[in-house]
Amino acid sequence: MNYYIYILLSEKDGLFYTGYSSNLEKRVNYHNAGLVHSTKLRRPLKLIYFEGCLNQQDATRREKYLKSGNGKIYIRSRLRNFFNPTG
Repeated sequence: MNYYIYILLSEKDGLFYTGYSSNLEKRVNYHNAGLVHSTKLRRPLKLIYFEGCLNQQDATRREKYLKSGNGKIYIRSRLRNFFNPTG
């Protein structure tokens, strides 16, 4: 089974939410339907990044890294054109 690490951007407060799931589309829909406690007051949410992993252990390790200070720097660098489309 594959797992996905994903990052959502809250269009309400501009903050990230990082998580992982074996069913990315279903999980994002749950977030936007208000069925996830930690994000229900931060909707709407936009999927801005995801990665695939081959097992749950790798996904949880990667999720933990992306939630760290260095992980947040990595994401902002990786998505620099998203955050600053004019260069």
